[in-house]
Amino acid sequence: MILTLFCWVALICFIAFSVKKAMYFAKLPQHGRQDLYPIPLETEEKFKYGGSYMEDDKWYEKERHHNLKGEILDMMVEMLFIKKLFVNQNSLWWLSYSLHLGMYAAIAWSVLVLVGAFVPVGAFATVVNFLTILAGIVAGVLMTVGAIGLLCKRLFVKEFKAYTTPQEYFNLCALLATSAMGLVNWLGDMQFEFGRNIARAMFTFKPLADFYDGSVPIQLTVFILLLGFISIYIPLTKMSHYVGKYFTFHKVIWDNEPNMPGSKIEANILAAAQKPKNPDAKKWSSPWENGPVEEEMPVQK
Repeated sequence: MILTLFCWVALICFIAFSVKKAMYFAKLPQHGRQDLYPIPLETEEKFKYGGSYMEDDKWYEKERHHNLKGEILDMMVEMLFIKKLFVNQNSLWWLSYSLHLGMYAAIAWSVLVLVGAFVPVGAFATVVNFLTILAGIVAGVLMTVGAIGLLCKRLFVKEFKAYTTPQEYFNLCALLATSAMGLVNWLGDMQFEFGRNIARAMFTFKPLADFYDGSVPIQLTVFILLLGFISIYIPLTKMSHYVGKYFTFHKVIWDNEPNMPGSKIEANILAAAQKPKNPDAKKWSSPWENGPVEEEMPVQK
């Protein structure tokens, strides 16, 4: 029963910590916006040439029109294909996208094993089973390849190694261990029945051992512990950028709301200006803070 409860704890923690991170971002002070065009929420006509509503005569007296279609399309392309990384760092995109696509497949696999655990035998069950196998293999292979590739890049490529922190190495190793252990379990269970057994145990609140004649295989126990750990760990780290992307796009890159008298933006700015200085904040300092440092110049001979 301990493994079943651990699965529930991991799932609840993932959701709770993700919501907490979103609330943290939502409460941050007014950002410094970029005003870089084109932005997809402008009308299609202006988006084509990078225009803005501020080009219109007396724009401040007119109703704003948002291009919801363009906004959603741009976000979906970025979320599903990591477009900006492809455009700006194409050589890194292949490995990074492999890891991310593997994660997307892992999410699909999780949904499919849940459906497959309770769907009756029939044509629909056959389709779900096929998709489960496909998603599971794609998730395991792509996550493993992506994690190994990115780990090697950070270990052996000078430009990446210079700014890689120990935590980033740990993150990749944790993802690699989880995906590799998933493949190990798949090699002994080609139908991914272990995934459906986990779902059955969770949603019937039964010990997982009941589905294995009283003893859960050691490789499955290790996989569950790794998967549960990574589910709890991801929202607490920079890997939680899946939460921050909404705010990055809507509140920084795309935000072109004007600061009009009496607006919410003005109220936010005034409120932030009234906040007392944080006494615990680290003071910026440099050797030149108290004036230039005079040093004796070496004499050239």
